[in-house]
Amino acid sequence: MGVSKERDAPNAEVAALGRELRDERQRQGLSLNALSQRSGVSFGLISQLERGLGNPSFLALKRLAEALGIPISRFLEGGADRDDLVVRADERTMLPVLESEPESQLVVRELLTPGRRSSLQVIRSTLPPGFTNEGKAFRHLGTECVVVESGTLTVVHGERRVELEPGDAMTYPCSVPHWWANTTAEPCVVLGAVTPFEQ
Repeated sequence: MGVSKERDAPNAEVAALGRELRDERQRQGLSLNALSQRSGVSFGLISQLERGLGNPSFLALKRLAEALGIPISRFLEGGADRDDLVVRADERTMLPVLESEPESQLVVRELLTPGRRSSLQVIRSTLPPGFTNEGKAFRHLGTECVVVESGTLTVVHGERRVELEPGDAMTYPCSVPHWWANTTAEPCVVLGAVTPFEQ
């Protein structure tokens, strides 16, 4: 019985890993089941890890890190050495590619804000030429502000269609269906800030 209790007791290193995993999963708005499907790691193991239990294999951690678009070192360090205020250019979290995006439409999404329980997310998105997610409009809670860094961005928010040039910004409630397009032959770089609250 004593051995079983020891095996079932949370381990400090696994608990730190589990907190990092849970924080990142929740920050990206993923359910346990969605992360399990995306990573190929069982629902049970992910649930165990988030409770500070289990003994994950390196391969399982690698799959989870790839599914979340973060370096595996985040799990191994438990976030202990990560700055909660500064994100260096070479330490940005790469957000996962959306499964619905075909190869020619892949958007590179970099998180510019620290990943730990922030009520603000700033994301740098690079849209390839010809990109559009028309027909797959987003609708969620929050307010979003987008600023075009380079290129031309088309934003369709409800019934309104707006063309944004470099330096132009647009702020809108995310509860209204919205989608983006880059109808030009050049990449478009957009900085977007999202909060979970609507004005």
